[in-house]
Amino acid sequence: MDQQFTEIKFENTQSSKSHFDLVKLEDIYKRKPKDHSQFEFHKLSFYVILLCTENQGKYNINFIDYTMNKGTLFTLRKENIHKFYKGDPKGLLLVFTEDFILNHSNKLEASKTFLLFNEMLASPKLQLEEEQYKDITTLVNLIKEEYFENKDSYSSEILRSYVQVLITKLFRIKSKDKTIFEDHKYLSMFLQLQALVEKDCFNHKKVAHYAKLMAVTSKTLNNVTQSIIHKSAKAFINEIVIIQSKRIIANSNDSLTEIAFKVGFNDPTNFFKYFRKYTGVSPSQFRESF
Repeated sequence: MDQQFTEIKFENTQSSKSHFDLVKLEDIYKRKPKDHSQFEFHKLSFYVILLCTENQGKYNINFIDYTMNKGTLFTLRKENIHKFYKGDPKGLLLVFTEDFILNHSNKLEASKTFLLFNEMLASPKLQLEEEQYKDITTLVNLIKEEYFENKDSYSSEILRSYVQVLITKLFRIKSKDKTIFEDHKYLSMFLQLQALVEKDCFNHKKVAHYAKLMAVTSKTLNNVTQSIIHKSAKAFINEIVIIQSKRIIANSNDSLTEIAFKVGFNDPTNFFKYFRKYTGVSPSQFRESF
């Protein structure tokens, strides 16, 4: 399922052994990378928390445009496709690998942490209220101070603790409207279904196929998705098919007919109708827009 977007590898120029980095948002806009452009789509191989502190900007995650201003926070997981639009917003990016979480957390804590970055569970954009913004920026400033100024044998553990507190506070904020971040009885099944569909949705688009793999009924999978994201299992599968199809269309010079076959449609016309039904535009219109 992997497409040929340039994948940005994690690289910490200050410490090659570190799995964490802190970058100014304005510095991202000034960079001139050799292997990609920050203003064109590229794929992440790490996790990102982006906090805008000044000015306005525009940002795209998985082909959806978002505006940002003071107090806007984004959470991105690895494999996400994103790009910046030219502008002058200011802020900070906390960037870290999977190992940063796994090396300092037990399995339960780690799995819960990764939920925060799953855009299928909740929007990657969070607009902080004034008190929330003060609380989060206080923590971010502590992380910033520890990272750039207090470099000693204690810094790594203190930094990790601050980041874990930050993630927990973001959980608290998101949990006000999203009960999925609590200990939901269907959550583990939902995540299992998501992983299976993201891996094989071009070959299998029917709920019954995934129900069989998971040794449950199609009705159970519908209960799972309705309970977690208030959508049918079929709608959830279709959503992932569309996301993956967009990646190919935006990142391939193949004809749309060839792409239709790649994503599992024997008749290209059916793919064109399917794509328009769920996006409101034709595949060709979507391609032209990017």
